[in-house]
Amino acid sequence: MLNTILQQLAETHTKLIAVSKTHPPERVLELYNQGQRIFGENRVQELTAKQEALPKDIEWHLIGHLQTNKVKYIAPFVACIHSVDSWKLLEEIDKQAAKHGRVIDCLLQFHIAEEETKFGLDEAEAAVLLQSPGFPLLAHVRITGVMGMATFTDDKAQVRREFRHLKQIFDDLKARYFPTQPTFREISMGMSGDYELAVEEGSTMVRVGTLLFGQR
Repeated sequence: MLNTILQQLAETHTKLIAVSKTHPPERVLELYNQGQRIFGENRVQELTAKQEALPKDIEWHLIGHLQTNKVKYIAPFVACIHSVDSWKLLEEIDKQAAKHGRVIDCLLQFHIAEEETKFGLDEAEAAVLLQSPGFPLLAHVRITGVMGMATFTDDKAQVRREFRHLKQIFDDLKARYFPTQPTFREISMGMSGDYELAVEEGSTMVRVGTLLFGQR
């Protein structure tokens, strides 16, 4: 399955993040041995445990909701945090990254689904964050794009609309705040059930777990 998905994504240069949450390090190692190097975790405790146990050339992404008091545990090694949904969190990531002399890539998470349980910013909240006087002073974080999760539904038209909405948000932010920054280029959307739709709508990163690891 890994090779099939990679072949699909290669045509669009979309990155595959293998979501290994709740699966043991041995399962991660199976995909690693097949050539996969980017893995995503939802929980900090699980992420740190796997980072310690597995090869050090793995690129780890934190894709789940992140509490500010947990940032310090992943700041030494995390490659990208997909779930930045507040100024307070972004400030803490910058603070912890500075302690390790690192710059951490971050995605702004937007609430695009109709479900109320999803975390994320709306456009107005993102504007306040990006226009904050303190934002240019954050030297240890780099906003490289956006992330969103579509509604969990069989209605493909609705999912497509939500993905299209996130692409529009990305385009607006790019034009308004990052017009000269080539590093602002990522749209993290699409999971096992809808990644093909997401790629059609402009995703540059898909977060696939079940198709690769099986049901949890």
